[in-house]
Amino acid sequence: MNQTALAALFLADSVALSALRAVRKIGLSEAYLAAGFVRNKVWDSFYHPPLNMPEADLDVVYFDADHADKNIDCLIEKELSELCSGHEWQVRNQAHMHHFGGHSPFQSLPHALMHWAETATAVGVRLLPDDTLDFIAPFGFDDLFAHILRITPIMKAHDPAGFEQRLAGKGWQKRWPDMRVIR
Repeated sequence: MNQTALAALFLADSVALSALRAVRKIGLSEAYLAAGFVRNKVWDSFYHPPLNMPEADLDVVYFDADHADKNIDCLIEKELSELCSGHEWQVRNQAHMHHFGGHSPFQSLPHALMHWAETATAVGVRLLPDDTLDFIAPFGFDDLFAHILRITPIMKAHDPAGFEQRLAGKGWQKRWPDMRVIR
């Protein structure tokens, strides 16, 4: 797989496009659908027939250091639910997520994503006004395309047990038996 094939995968999926259009419509600067939205779509496509499992939630990430009010995220979730029902939306301003890991404040969205647990999960996508896709991937796409679940350096240094808990609790090895785990 490459970025062209990745874009085609999303553009061919009407449900994914509907969610991407909703995120674009809310007008939040540089908001991306991320985490399982991207990883699961790609990894499910590796199996024949492709897996078609509904997502538990859709994670929207953005970075706005000027707004610390969590109620803003709740209002955006409500707006997204009205625009694109049938999904559980989770909106998180990554400018303030450093509090949860005891980190120094994040400087940007890519910097925040580098603090996530797995490299293949730290990938986001957004639909641009010209209906092309823009991706954000601070660790690149290699692990995503190679079906590798790799702990990020920051997670490995600060919370390797958290990675193991995610691995055990999410059922990923059952869902994707060909996935390689690199600790």
